[in-house]
Amino acid sequence: MHVYLQDNDLHEALRRDVALGLTSEPKTLPPKWFYDERGSELFDEITRLDEYYPTRCEREILIERADNIARVTQARTLVELGAGSCEKTRLLLGALRLERYVPVDVSGDYLGEAAATIAAEHPEVAVHPVVADYERHLELLPRGPRKVVAFLGSTIGNMFPSERHRFLADVRKILDSGDFLLLGADLVKDQDRLVRAYDDALGVTAEFNRNVLRVINQRLDADFVPEAFAHVALWDPANEWIEMRLRSLAKQDVRIDRLGITVHFTDGEEVRTEISTKFRRTCLEEGLATAGFTLREFWTDPRSDFSLVLAQPN
Repeated sequence: MHVYLQDNDLHEALRRDVALGLTSEPKTLPPKWFYDERGSELFDEITRLDEYYPTRCEREILIERADNIARVTQARTLVELGAGSCEKTRLLLGALRLERYVPVDVSGDYLGEAAATIAAEHPEVAVHPVVADYERHLELLPRGPRKVVAFLGSTIGNMFPSERHRFLADVRKILDSGDFLLLGADLVKDQDRLVRAYDDALGVTAEFNRNVLRVINQRLDADFVPEAFAHVALWDPANEWIEMRLRSLAKQDVRIDRLGITVHFTDGEEVRTEISTKFRRTCLEEGLATAGFTLREFWTDPRSDFSLVLAQPN
């Protein structure tokens, strides 16, 4: 296992993000801090909810198009950014004739277990897990012949446009002629369906959203009362993205001891915790072209809810 990200690196990143985000106007927190052990469990539960379609749709497309991906790319190396449990990779490994699989994630323990399972299931593939931040360490990732870089789950939608353009340009830099980018991207659809996907009837997404406050409490000795914040999910039609926010239910002060700051909240004040952009094909095609890619394939599920995009560097 290659390790480019240590626990203290994550701690310092959390300190910076919380200090900057909660002293800004308006207040913000990055979505990556949802994911401690409890946050990961909650997200797994979200993916099984009736309202939350993206995971099911992407899985359906991967199953349907795995052979197409193998035929077009002739891939020998698969690099998966934000690999997590590597579950989606299993849908591709049966079709791709890989020599090397490189799962990349920030959680070393979780990644190591998942990579070991894949290695046992596919002894013909060299599995090289990498603990890294894919926004910082792309150039350090192991290389291999005929690469496909996979970035699934519509995580690209959590980036603001400037971040998204920079990220795609950085991915382009690590690809050679004959390599490919495999990108999962959620699509624009009915507003009510979108909002329900991020504000489910059982309140699982609300607990997931509030979990960021529990992470800050645990890691930075803060005294947030998560129940004092309401979960908010709304559609921004101008930007065509969902925003998740936490709304303070009263005027309150929160002490964050390890940062030495007290954060003041007015009654009704909101903290933005996530955006999730929904794309149109033209937007994806233009964004990829700006970063130096040509869109080769654009696949959707039968309802055109979600897309899987295969792009090749120019």
